[in-house]
Amino acid sequence: MQILKTPEKTYLFLISSLGFLSFTFLMSIPQYSQRDWIIIFAVSIAILLLNYYTVLIPPKGNSLSMDSSIYLASLFLYGLHFTLLVLVIHTIIFAAFQRKIAWWKHVFNFSVYSLMIICAYYAFIFTSGSIGTIQIDNTLPYLICFFTYFTLNLLLVGLYFILAATENIINYFKEIIKETIAPYVSTLVLSLVLVILMKNEELFGLFLFTCISFLLSLAFKQHFNLFKEVAEKANKDFLTGLNNHSYFKEILEKKVTAAKESDQPLSLVILDIDDFKKFNDLYGHIEGDHLLQEFGALLKTECDAANYFVARYGGEEFSIIMPNTNRHTAYSFMNELRKKVNDTYYKGVERLPYGCLSFSSGIAQCEKETYSISELLSKADQAMYAAKNQGKNLVQIYNGHTEYSLQPSHSLENALEELEFQLKIFLSKDVYTYRHSKRVYQYAVDFSRILNLSDHERKTLTLGAIIHDIGKIEIPRDILNKKGKLDPHEWEIMKMHVTWGKDIVSTNKKLEDLIPLVELHHERFDGKGYPYGLAGKSIPKLARILCVIDSFDAMTTERPYQKTKTFQEAILELRNCSGKQFDPQFIEPFIAMVTQLNSTVCEVEQEHVAVNS
Repeated sequence: MQILKTPEKTYLFLISSLGFLSFTFLMSIPQYSQRDWIIIFAVSIAILLLNYYTVLIPPKGNSLSMDSSIYLASLFLYGLHFTLLVLVIHTIIFAAFQRKIAWWKHVFNFSVYSLMIICAYYAFIFTSGSIGTIQIDNTLPYLICFFTYFTLNLLLVGLYFILAATENIINYFKEIIKETIAPYVSTLVLSLVLVILMKNEELFGLFLFTCISFLLSLAFKQHFNLFKEVAEKANKDFLTGLNNHSYFKEILEKKVTAAKESDQPLSLVILDIDDFKKFNDLYGHIEGDHLLQEFGALLKTECDAANYFVARYGGEEFSIIMPNTNRHTAYSFMNELRKKVNDTYYKGVERLPYGCLSFSSGIAQCEKETYSISELLSKADQAMYAAKNQGKNLVQIYNGHTEYSLQPSHSLENALEELEFQLKIFLSKDVYTYRHSKRVYQYAVDFSRILNLSDHERKTLTLGAIIHDIGKIEIPRDILNKKGKLDPHEWEIMKMHVTWGKDIVSTNKKLEDLIPLVELHHERFDGKGYPYGLAGKSIPKLARILCVIDSFDAMTTERPYQKTKTFQEAILELRNCSGKQFDPQFIEPFIAMVTQLNSTVCEVEQEHVAVNS
């Protein structure tokens, strides 16, 4: 059968069949009076109205329909057959008015409601619930009935989306529980309110409940529209009408997380209008604002067509988030956009250096090793400035092999001199950390020669090694120099050095490439490290390398709160923790290097002894 070719279609067929069979087996139409039929049709029409006038709930616009309140109230007052009859009448009328909806959706919806109503009814009866009366002293049957009804709702609908691969099972249930608990509890309370209203005056009680629900729907719709309008204003840039900087960062955080979870590519672009200051100087800020508005409008048109998210990043800088787009596709898009901007006339741009409007842009692709949006933004920013330095009106991809930051004028010697000056602060407070950082730096120099690293990566690793513990200057002296094991509170303070180190390094834009090494060198390959608990290749490569170097030196040199290991004991520890604390690919090359260095030291010492003797 065609319907059984995919799991979700098979599931639709099975649930629809089960719902229809259950309905057919249990449904019977007793001898109802004329008044009963009036109530049945009145309840069915009330459900139709309340399905149309739902209650919109901020911030996401989730809707609460009162139809389940009526179905549950019908169960409590009139029982199973009455409620199933209401369901089938409502479904027929609804399908007649909503013929644009696919027929199988009507069938599936009817089957799901049938199963929910039937199971909720028997849960109510089996827990000693009584039809037609209100048991104020025994609320358990109502709670069990309610729990059964909505649990089936979550499972039957949720499984379809999970099988159709439109939802992750964990994310689905997290989102549902977070967003719908309050509306579902409201539904139970409202169903009991309706039972009380209809107990003595059935039609008037139903009419009153429907009117209240209708007014609530209108009130919440106005409230939601006002909330939406205010939220949109808060998220928009006043001048260009594009998304603003803060909203852009909020969306980027979500998109990066989603890209990592789904293993889909994501590219980020930062672009800057070339020579905008010169345009402002020539024509004034009012004309400059007009140019920004027109340029923003063009950006929005092009990005909307490609389903990209565009924002004004600040001043004459703009940013674009490109989900499901790798760096090469992003480059093609941005290069075409660059040409289009060059060919679009804007008043006054003929006096600019290129004789037209132009921009420089940088592209960075989110990788598994990208640990924060700050890192991604930094890479795109560096690539954009590289495009500026190469003559402007260019698109540049960040590839990790070009000297973007730690600028060419900022040589390795100059950088080392600056960091050495900062490091000497430790001499007055903690001589161990000073010496440890110097040794880790030397290991990094030696190890970077062995590994297949780019020049930029080698420079970053060695500079990061010398400054990786800079945050320890914030730790009290009595903790740094304590003899014996640190207590839990002291250990938590000690762990803060990576965060404090990041804050210190962040103040110097030239050293921003060192931030991942300073902040993440205590992350573990198995995800049990700190400060974030990152795992595997979500930890940047250089931070994984530094973790090995730093740990080896810490094991083999004296420190106040830890016993020193011999070289052989430390090597054994490296191997034992390979794949746990350390990335396995770096363990054996590092062991080979330190073994060779150690043997060389031993040979020199032996020669020195022989000469003296």
